[in-house]
Amino acid sequence: MKHKILVFVIAISGSYMACAQPGWNFPDNEEDSLQTGEMMALYADHMKSGEYQASLPPLQWILENVPDLNESIYINGAKILENLVDLTGDAEKKKIYQDSALLMYDLRIKYFDNEAQVLNRKAFAAYGFYKDDQSKYGELYDLYARTFEMSGQDVWDQNLLAFMDVIRRYRSAGGDVSDDEVLKIYDQIAGIIDQKIEQGEDLEKTKDNVYRLLASIVSIDCDFIREKLGPELQENPDDLGLAKNIFRFGFNGKCMALPAFLEACFVIFENEPTYGMAKLIADRSFINKDFDTALEFYDKAVQLTEENLKKSGIYVNQANVKSSQGKRSEARQLLYEAIEADPGNVEAYDNLGNLYFNSYNDCKQGENEVKDRAVFFAAYEMYKKAGNTEGMQQAREQFPLMETLHAYDILPGDPVQVGCWINESFTAQRRD
Repeated sequence: MKHKILVFVIAISGSYMACAQPGWNFPDNEEDSLQTGEMMALYADHMKSGEYQASLPPLQWILENVPDLNESIYINGAKILENLVDLTGDAEKKKIYQDSALLMYDLRIKYFDNEAQVLNRKAFAAYGFYKDDQSKYGELYDLYARTFEMSGQDVWDQNLLAFMDVIRRYRSAGGDVSDDEVLKIYDQIAGIIDQKIEQGEDLEKTKDNVYRLLASIVSIDCDFIREKLGPELQENPDDLGLAKNIFRFGFNGKCMALPAFLEACFVIFENEPTYGMAKLIADRSFINKDFDTALEFYDKAVQLTEENLKKSGIYVNQANVKSSQGKRSEARQLLYEAIEADPGNVEAYDNLGNLYFNSYNDCKQGENEVKDRAVFFAAYEMYKKAGNTEGMQQAREQFPLMETLHAYDILPGDPVQVGCWINESFTAQRRD
C-alpha cells in the first residue's frame, strides 16, 4: 500500500511556493499556462460527470505543477477523493483515498490559510472516515482538540456532538483522557452550545445528546458532585466554568438540594445575573429556611425583569416567605402588589384566603363570636375571587349560625370589622 499512496503524496507535496493571493495563479509561461487550463478543464469535466477516478490524473498534474493555482483545486480534490471513498469496495484503496482526502485539507491550509474553517471540514470528514477505527482515535482526538482551539465559538454545529463521541470512543479504547480533561472539554462544548442557542440556533437536542455522551464517559451523580466537584468549587470559588458544570449536572441529576448546587448558582449569578438564576437561588433558599437570602434574591429577580406577570409571581413568593416568618400583614401587602401587577393572579387571591382562614386562632378575642368568625368572611371572598370552590365551602362551614348573628344584632349583608392584623371590613354571612 505504501507505494500506491507515495505517488499521490509526492504529487501534492512536492512544491512549496508562497501562499497565493486571491484569484487564479496561472504560470507566466504561455505553454505551461495553456496546459494548466487543459488539465483544469479535463479534471472538471470528469468530476461533473461523476467520473471521479478519471479526474485524478489531471488533478494530480495540477497539484504537482501549480499547487497554488486556486483554492478550488483542494476543495474539489477533497470532494473527488471522498466520493471515491464511498464508491470503492476495496479496503486498501479506501484507506488511500481517505488519507489523501484529508491531505487535501492540510494543503489547502498550507497554500490558502483559513485554518479554522478548513479544520472544521477536515475534522468532520475524518470523523466519518475513522470513527470505527480504534487505531485512529488518538489522531481524531488531537484533530478535534486543534479544531476547537482554532475555531472557538465558530466551530461547526455537527462537530460539537462529534467531539464528545470521539472522546467517548478514544477513552473506551484506552485513551489517556482523565475525568478532569473530559469535564473541561464538556464545559467548552456546552458553553459554545449555550451561546449558539442564545443567538437563535436550534441546538437543544444537540445539548441533550452531548450531556448523554458525557454521562456515558464519566459517572456523574449526586455523590460525584458532592465529593469531587463541590470541594473543587470551594477551592476555586471564582471558577465560572466549574460552577456551570455543577449547575448542569445538578439540575439534570436532580441534585439541587446539594449545598454545592446552590453555591454554584451564587457564582453564576455574580458573573451573569439573570431573573431566572435570582429566582432559583431565592426558591432554594426558601426551601432551606434561609428567609433573608430568599427575600434578597426575590428582590433581585424583580429588578431583573420588566414583565408584570413575572413580578406578580415573585411577589407571591415573597408573601410566602413573610407568612412563614409570621409576618402576615406584610405578606398580605405583597399579595395585593401581586394582584396589582397581574389582576388575574388567582394564586395571590387563594393565598390571601389562606392567610385569613388560618388567622382564626390568633385573632379571636372570645367576646363576640361573629367578629371572631369574620376572618372566614374575608377568606370566603378571597377564595371566591380565586375560583376556589373547595376553599369557599370550607370557609362557609365556619360562618356563624343565623341565631348567633341575631344574638349580636347583625344581619347577613351587614359590614363587620375584622380586627387583629387584618383590620378590614367584610360582609357578614351565615352558615347554611
